[in-house]
Amino acid sequence: MSSETAVLGGGCFWCTEAVYKRVKGVKEVTPGYAGGHVEKPTYHQVCRGDTGHAEVIKIKFDPDIISYEDIMDIFWHVHDPTTKNRQGNDIGSQYRSIILYKDDEQKEIAEKSLKEADSGDMFRKPVVTEIEPLDDFYEAEDYHRDYFKNNPNQPYCRAIISPKVNHFLRDFPEQVKEK
Repeated sequence: MSSETAVLGGGCFWCTEAVYKRVKGVKEVTPGYAGGHVEKPTYHQVCRGDTGHAEVIKIKFDPDIISYEDIMDIFWHVHDPTTKNRQGNDIGSQYRSIILYKDDEQKEIAEKSLKEADSGDMFRKPVVTEIEPLDDFYEAEDYHRDYFKNNPNQPYCRAIISPKVNHFLRDFPEQVKEK
């Protein structure tokens, strides 16, 4: 069984983790931090906004079941890539839209995908998603793993994450994991 990884930031990692956990072919989703200059940052450091890191998820997936292109397609649909350093009420550079590639092939696919997302009628405003090489990925603290699953009645989960998950389930039925 083969395996690939993708690292993406689309705002709060609780949201993106909750969506990608439901994607067919995804083996594991790990929330973390990347794209900054501080080694082994903590959540509180990243929240201050001065580490340069974004909240991201590392997606381990089976490329025989889902392609990196499909991972990208879902990415454009489950967050707003047109607002710089913001997703809804989450404001700061840690919530920026970012794709961190591991090799030239991922870079090429990400750039093509961004160009297609930006040139179509998917968004009214220009896409501001950053595409950068992945230097380091730092896992988030344990309490961030499965946050939506473990806290479904928390107000943020009900108001913000649940609609994103429902949007994915509705718009990507062919990509949803069977239970």
